Amino acid sequence: MTEATREARREKPSTVTPIEAELLVDDASQIAWSETADVVVVGWGAAGACAAIEARSQGASVIVIDRFEGGGASALSGGVVYAGGGTPYQQKAGFRDTPEAMYEYLRREVNGVVSDETLMRFCRDSAANLAWLEAQGARFDATMPEHKTSYPPDGVYLYYSGNEMVKTYRGAHAPAPRGHRTVARGQSGATLYSALRDSTLRAGAQPVLQATVQRLVRERGTGRVLGVEVWQVPQGGETATRHAKFNRLANRWRNYRAAKAEQWRIQAAQIERAEAAPRFIRAERAIILAAGGFVFNRQMIKEHAPRYARGWKNGHAGCDGSGIRLGLASGAQAAHLSNVSAWRFITPPYAWPRAMVVNTRGERFCNEEVYGATLGYEMVEHQGGRAWIVLDARLRRQAILQCLSGRLWAFQALPALAMMLFGAKRARSIDKLAARIGADPQTLLATVLSYNAAARGECTDALGKLPEMRAVLDKAPFYAIDLSIGAPMFPLATITTGGLKINEADGHVLDAQGEDIPGLFAAGRTAIGIPSSRYMSGTSLADCVFSGRRAGRAAAFESMEQMNGTSAR
Repeated sequence: MTEATREARREKPSTVTPIEAELLVDDASQIAWSETADVVVVGWGAAGACAAIEARSQGASVIVIDRFEGGGASALSGGVVYAGGGTPYQQKAGFRDTPEAMYEYLRREVNGVVSDETLMRFCRDSAANLAWLEAQGARFDATMPEHKTSYPPDGVYLYYSGNEMVKTYRGAHAPAPRGHRTVARGQSGATLYSALRDSTLRAGAQPVLQATVQRLVRERGTGRVLGVEVWQVPQGGETATRHAKFNRLANRWRNYRAAKAEQWRIQAAQIERAEAAPRFIRAERAIILAAGGFVFNRQMIKEHAPRYARGWKNGHAGCDGSGIRLGLASGAQAAHLSNVSAWRFITPPYAWPRAMVVNTRGERFCNEEVYGATLGYEMVEHQGGRAWIVLDARLRRQAILQCLSGRLWAFQALPALAMMLFGAKRARSIDKLAARIGADPQTLLATVLSYNAAARGECTDALGKLPEMRAVLDKAPFYAIDLSIGAPMFPLATITTGGLKINEADGHVLDAQGEDIPGLFAAGRTAIGIPSSRYMSGTSLADCVFSGRRAGRAAAFESMEQMNGTSAR
């Protein structure tokens, strides 16, 4: 790298890891490698940890590299693992589930983004993968919430985390709860990741922290990926301390001081550009890219998913697309990069799903009892990102009391309460409410009348809403709350779900011709996986376990397979 390039990197206020074209060499001996391992894992979140642990269990030596100190979006998550097919906790709670029932439901959500064979394997392995997580130190439980919720309260660890209870998604099988929240005080992601981190270290993987992988090294003749060029912040001193401090501050305040958190991310990135030193790390067998998605890469969002550019970024600064971009720089294919999960949860408060959601014309467009990401998808993709929830005085009062009950998380109660008290449009009649939100009065009135008729049981609901989830809206005044993607008081959380195309049998990254790139694997949100079409709570972490273990197992035997002339296909 030239001094001019380095200087430009110092000055640019960006949080995105710079990625360069692959370094082609004739032979591995041309590089002065600083360290060597059988398997090198790029990214130490849940997927990277699972890959590292699995590769070690197969006898491979492992180096795991992380831009910060490990954890990524997994440690900031709710710690929910989507699992079914008959887990001990489903059975203890009195639910019968089978891999076939799980598969039938998920097939409606996955929409063919992975093959039916892969989806069935995910379902059949589900209970075993949950048990594997327990062997790493995670704990789960069978307590259930009283109501459908976006995230269960403390002391509650099993719940319906998707659309399982919605009639049109159920299929022939009885619904079963599959959201397994890690037992913890507070949100569970940090606890789940801590167990995986400790297990990674116990297994003997070597961490390289506060380091960015900026290009892959590849052998010209065979096309085999040989290693990585890594830039690491000097360890053990004031520079590393400041870098870690900025990352911790950005994570702690990301929900409450977004602008300041962005400045802290920029300061951490500036340290990387100014102080990090390069070296090369050799992978004797394979590299696994597990560096998350790209929600913090503005350029990629604007290029691939511009509808979601105004969404609230749900993730970690490491979710900058570096793993995907490393693969693309080595001739890989990516897909579904336009797929973004937008979380417009309207439960709790539990009264809200009994209300009515309308578009800018005043028409209902989605069953209000659906999972939040399903509602968010319909709103952003088909309604221009704009929608309103309409309540009457009775439902509003119920919702306010629920928010004040002390039984909801602050992130659930406070935005809803603020919107109802300070951010709602209010009117004494439906036609006047329509004028306040810019909807057609006749259309909104007709929508309310139709909705009320279904709520009274006079007809079926046009969108298939269950009778117990309907409420007559007839007590003035009426209120409309803005659910739109740009609503300033009600942020719409987003995560990216597309990634590199892989060989679903083993996690090999695929090139432009659909062939395995020798020595290169991907897992988690860097790769196409179970949640890459429609996300449900817990499917990303569950896929991190499934795809991470798959890639780690295959990577550990990569060179052996080549020497034996076999293939993982």
